[in-house]
Amino acid sequence: MAAAAEEKQLLHLVFGGRLKSLDSDRFENLDDLDIVGIYPNYRTAYDAWKQCAQRSVDDAMMRYYVVHLHRLFDPVAPPKPDGD
Repeated sequence: MAAAAEEKQLLHLVFGGRLKSLDSDRFENLDDLDIVGIYPNYRTAYDAWKQCAQRSVDDAMMRYYVVHLHRLFDPVAPPKPDGD
């Protein structure tokens, strides 16, 4: 019963890097990507993303992203209304 009550992991990846231009999502150098980490839910991933984004706020070319890894495990599932 304890396993059933355990919260499902909705893994999220936070990463970032310098973009080639402000109007694209292409990175300057894939070897220099900042892999911040993998988080068990959106809230903790968002907190990590926000910290990195605020730390790099003076560098317009630096961007951080949150990737919903759990959607890769079940890609046909419709998105949840809470935005996760």
